[in-house]
Amino acid sequence: MNTTQHTKIIKDKAFDLGFSHVGISKAGFLEKQARQLESWLNNDFHGKMSYMENHFDLRTDPTKLVPGAKSVITFIYNYYNPIKQKDKQAPKISMYAYGADYHKVIKKKLKELQYFITENFGDINIRGFVDSAPVMDKVWAEKSGLGWIGKHSNLLNKEKGSYFFIAELILDLELDTDLPIKDYCGTCTKCIDACPTDAIIKPYVVDGSKCISYLTIELKDEIIPDEFNGKMDNWMFGCDACQEVCPWNRFSSIHQEPLFEPSLDLINLTNKEWKELDEEVFENLFKSSPVKRTKFKGLKRNINFLNK
Repeated sequence: MNTTQHTKIIKDKAFDLGFSHVGISKAGFLEKQARQLESWLNNDFHGKMSYMENHFDLRTDPTKLVPGAKSVITFIYNYYNPIKQKDKQAPKISMYAYGADYHKVIKKKLKELQYFITENFGDINIRGFVDSAPVMDKVWAEKSGLGWIGKHSNLLNKEKGSYFFIAELILDLELDTDLPIKDYCGTCTKCIDACPTDAIIKPYVVDGSKCISYLTIELKDEIIPDEFNGKMDNWMFGCDACQEVCPWNRFSSIHQEPLFEPSLDLINLTNKEWKELDEEVFENLFKSSPVKRTKFKGLKRNINFLNK
């Protein structure tokens, strides 16, 4: 088989597994993005996410992450769900965290695809990644034509908007590559205008240390800085503010993944019940959820901060 046949077989299998879009780039050093990342780090926009400073060479060159790598296959997996929490006064959870932990759901699909590739094409050096290693996933998605990185720094797809997860397979198999598409943000600044903490300091540049997702998930301090008091827009885990106003998300369609469906217990919890949340309820609500990243103590900290 030639590279075109290999490419078609892999993409067809990915679609069978539920991925909505697949794009392929040639593996290699990301020179432009390396400079941008270095500048971002030098400005301390990563806050206390010290792990962002680690493995710079692996983060900017997949051939060092997977020796001999020739191709980066990038996938997007839809999670859009129009269901909202019933109590409009209740502290909010980012939509991506409504259901089961996406790392586990998508990793299982990548494992199946890896097995399929090695079964069909022989002994191949291949690794899968779902937001769990030093891989610049949005960059590879953009390079492979799956969309463009918007002014809010999220990937935007003309057909799906931005409510999706990104995953990669990096492998030492030559495949046909896809071409990037243009940036369709135009003069729109809705995401910048809507950011409650002014974290988007200019188009395409986010000060991560001001982002509500950072403050509610990544920041492990016992308290959230007082400068953000009254600016959290009632988010207790993550934030969708910039996505909610993006015109491209009018094209979002409901996901087809049963494991991403939120439990009724979560959706129906009242503002009063959230304030009184105890550890037992937390463990039952979020036993297989990405919200477990905050642990009970972290989520309680966030809820208390919203009620200062």
